[in-house]
Order: sequence, then structure tokens, then C-alpha cells
Amino acid sequence: MPSADPRAAESLLAFWAEAGVDAMLLDEPVDRIEAGKIVPPRPPERKAPAPAPAARGPGAAPDVAAAVAEARRLAALAQDLEELKAAIAGFDGCPLKFEGARQAVFGRGDPNAPLLVIGEGPGAEEDARGEPFVGKAGQLLDRMFAAAGLTGRVFITNTVFWRPPGNRTPAAHEQAVCLPFLERAIELVSPRMLLLVGAPSAKSMLKREEGILSLRGRWFEWRSEDGNLELPAMPTLHPAFLLRQPAAKKKVWSDLLTLTERLDRPERGG
Repeated sequence: MPSADPRAAESLLAFWAEAGVDAMLLDEPVDRIEAGKIVPPRPPERKAPAPAPAARGPGAAPDVAAAVAEARRLAALAQDLEELKAAIAGFDGCPLKFEGARQAVFGRGDPNAPLLVIGEGPGAEEDARGEPFVGKAGQLLDRMFAAAGLTGRVFITNTVFWRPPGNRTPAAHEQAVCLPFLERAIELVSPRMLLLVGAPSAKSMLKREEGILSLRGRWFEWRSEDGNLELPAMPTLHPAFLLRQPAAKKKVWSDLLTLTERLDRPERGG
């Protein structure tokens, strides 16, 4: 039998390849239809990572009760005003701390003052300098204190210790988480009376809803949350309001004269 020409074999294979033949005959038949039913194994599923807890945004409700409890604990540990100032600076429970404030603004004045002055909250100048009532409104208040004979007899602070964004009025929950520190300041200074400057301060401290024009010039009894502290308190207009309405200065002057007269009365003996 003559040997096959390899070139003929290559030509034949090329012909079948072009015709679409891609397999040789096997020893055993293969059911191509059945084989097509074989489902290739699926790759293992990749589990999606669990979503991280959402960070609390500015609009989320804070845990006021927990923040108040922590503020109360830290305030109780402070043995003097410097320790209290440091405790406030390290406190993270007030949302205002994370809304653009540069630093905590605690207080200034005589640590043994007979009069403790409580304003609303720090403004831009106070936020920059770290002391309350040092802007134009504070300078006006200092001049009025000097005229009333109160220079060197006051300690000044606020209901909140961080500047509210845009100098807005502090929210009730912001004042609530700062209150334990404020009450501890009152306890440490041990004043004879309080001067509540502006509506947010008066309403927060006295738990009243009347407007400041109704509250100003009247005596109220302020009581601490635990009932252990009680002091006479007088609301008056905020000096920032006086800068806009100079005619109202006579109302504040009248309030200061009334307050100074009571402050200068001899204390009754025990």
C-alpha cells in the first residue's frame, strides 16, 4: 500500500477545519445534547461588608440624658474653677463643640464674687479670645457695671460654653448638657445672687416662658436641679439688644441699681 502523502492529509484537515469540524472521532460516543446540560460551578458568593454605623450628623438627636450624666460626673470632680474650666474643655457631650467653635469659653471675673452673671453663649469675639462678654456688648456691660459700682464684684459666664453657629440662640438640649457645669460654677463661686442677662439665660435658668421685657427687673428664686442651691435672681436685657436699642439702656440701669441696692444690704447674721 503506497504511503499517504502528508501534504494531502494537511489539506484535508484544513478543509474540515474551515467547515467547522473541531473534534476527532472518539472510542466511545458522546451525547453532546446531554453534555450541554452540565452547569459549570458558580464562583463562591462574596458577602457584602456590613455597613458601618452611620456617623451622627448635625441634625441627629443627641443622647441628652447620657451627656447630662457625664457632665454631672465631671463637674462634681472639679474642686475649683480652674479644674472646672479644664473639665469643660475636655467634655465632648455638647454638640456645639463640633459645630465650628474654636474653643470652650468658660468665665472671667472674681472667683469669690457676690454676683454671678449668666449670659446666653459666646459670640465671635469670645470664641476667638476664650472669655465671655469681651466684644462690644461685653464692653458696654462692663461700663454699666462700673457705673453701678460692681467692677471687681462679678463673675461672668454663659448657659453654654461653645459658640452656636451664626450666633444663633442655644437650643434647650445644648443648655441642658452644660447646666451641670454651670451649677457647679455657682456652687464654687458661692455668690449672693444671680444676674440673668437676656431671654435665653432667663428662660433656661428660671424655667419660664415669658418674654424678657416681662421678666426683667423682677426678683425670682433660682433653684438648682437637685434642690441644694437656691439664690435670688434678676433677669435683665442683653447688652447686644442695647446696642441696637439705646433707649432701653435706662431699663437695664434701673435693674442694676435695684440689684446693687440689695447686694449692698448687710447680710443677716445666722
